[in-house]
Amino acid sequence: MKPERILGLGTDLVEIDRIQDSYDRFGDRFLEKIFHPSEIHYARSQARPSIPLAARFAAKEATSKAFGTGIGASLPWLGMEIGRHPSGEPFLLFHQEGADLAQQRGVTRTLLSLTHTRTHSAATVILIGS
Repeated sequence: MKPERILGLGTDLVEIDRIQDSYDRFGDRFLEKIFHPSEIHYARSQARPSIPLAARFAAKEATSKAFGTGIGASLPWLGMEIGRHPSGEPFLLFHQEGADLAQQRGVTRTLLSLTHTRTHSAATVILIGS
């Protein structure tokens, strides 16, 4: 068995107000373009939905940086989803194009860290494979 190695690392920082402004301007159309229903549901269950939305936005940007692709045809917004284990630990799921890209690149697991302050959310993603 080949040893695991880091295939990519990405980080991103997002202003929470920027996400709130986009939602205020475009409403559910904005949310549905960027986030999976489970991500929207979780955010709406929180006191300030813009905080978890900003963290998930940052995580998706960080993932695109880890792959070196940016957000686009090979890794669209809905090609990835941020979930939460019962412990609260976030995790990354790939869908459709995102799953295809991860398989092509040999990604076998990911690490994800989310954090926020009153004004900013940040995420770091590590792609691991052999």
